[in-house]
Amino acid sequence: MRVRVATTALGITAALLALPACSTDTTGGKHQTSSAARTGKPADDVQKPAALSSAALESRLLDQSDLGSGYLPKPERSAQHDDVTVIGCPALSELGGDAATGGTLAFPHKAKADFTYGGSSSEISEELYSDSARKLSDGIDRIFDAMTGCPTYQVVAGGTPVDVTSQKLPSPHASGDEQWSQLLTFTAGGRSTVVKQTAIRDGSLLLIVSGSPALVDRHLDKALAKATSTG
Repeated sequence: MRVRVATTALGITAALLALPACSTDTTGGKHQTSSAARTGKPADDVQKPAALSSAALESRLLDQSDLGSGYLPKPERSAQHDDVTVIGCPALSELGGDAATGGTLAFPHKAKADFTYGGSSSEISEELYSDSARKLSDGIDRIFDAMTGCPTYQVVAGGTPVDVTSQKLPSPHASGDEQWSQLLTFTAGGRSTVVKQTAIRDGSLLLIVSGSPALVDRHLDKALAKATSTG
């Protein structure tokens, strides 16, 4: 069964499209396949903090001064409209047209930053979204829950077949109302790239940090602190 999905909802399109030219997995290990992880209680809309504007979110993204030396902004990729097809994942197929248009995480308030590190293939990406707690929770939850049933599947992006596996990870030691975390391994042309992805919802704000596992671990707490800062 096949279904077209907008993988930009998880911030991994760049990893998929860049795979043929990227280096092998720098983590040096094999990863057992499992499912995405989610912890925390469902969003409670008793309190409804106002959603932040995209401009406000932009100011809360990590920048080069936050990351330290060796990090460079990654040039924006020109708009691409290649079809992305997922093969062998009934759970993702159930998302249907909603996922095909990126509607699952098409929140009106959002901001994103991408960086490379040390002139290597190591990258880190940060995404911020703001909406009601319930909408944020339901949107990201649907994606991760779909992946839960598909620890292995294949993605065809721009004509390039990519084998994908996901490994469930324990929740990060960070604050927040809800947390999700997983390790994704993309394999194409005999080369593999490992991407760690952690999402944390705090009130009306959703943070997603993706990239090389070591870089995500290094900067996750800092990203959350800045994203949720009221100063």
